[in-house]
Amino acid sequence: MKVLLLGGTGEAREVARLLADEHEVVSSLAGRVKDPKLPVGQVRHGGFGGVEGLAAYLRAERVDALVDATHPFAATMTAHAAQAAREVGVPLLLVRRPGWTPQPSDTWHWVDDLAEAAQALPGVGTRAFVTTGRQGLAAFAAAEGRVWMLARCVEPPEPVPAWCELILARGPYSLQDELNLLQEHRIDVLVTKDSGGGMTAAKLEAARALGIPVVVVRRPSVPEDVELVTEPAQVVEWLQGRR
Repeated sequence: MKVLLLGGTGEAREVARLLADEHEVVSSLAGRVKDPKLPVGQVRHGGFGGVEGLAAYLRAERVDALVDATHPFAATMTAHAAQAAREVGVPLLLVRRPGWTPQPSDTWHWVDDLAEAAQALPGVGTRAFVTTGRQGLAAFAAAEGRVWMLARCVEPPEPVPAWCELILARGPYSLQDELNLLQEHRIDVLVTKDSGGGMTAAKLEAARALGIPVVVVRRPSVPEDVELVTEPAQVVEWLQGRR
């Protein structure tokens, strides 16, 4: 089968690896990261041009199945994939790693978006470690002057904000490194999206160990009519049932 895999995540790379021997897989990367980790097999870079562009690609390339293994917060891409799949009549499977679960000793403050996270910060702490990525970082300018902020991104945002200290790094991160970072900068509140997975979970363990509260941005909802799995191996089973 010819499979279009919307990727950019560790799960997407694992899906590509698992399918490589049995199917023709084209992994699509949005192109937002300059030096991404590449999956095995064919790779295309850049967007499709919205729903119409994706639908046209599915038709032109005679794609048999569409697998969305994008980041849990890539809500626009997921919505476009669902609509394009419906229009063309191509089966769609959504792969989403489970979200994080607070432990009994955790103090988590759940919010619906980045703007609400920024509003919540002054009531939770005075020195924040913001780990929500470069896109949307500007929302935290609303807390300027009330909260000192350290932001970590894989690549620098444009423009680079003057109201926070910026560090560039790519996970995975070790627990000891996260502990050192939180203590060195005297962080008293952590901000994160509920991305899930183990690659960046060490920051939550470090916050737990130091008794630091966490502001957690909830995941966006997914289309109700789309089939969803949580493990890359389940994609193999799903495709086997469609032969």
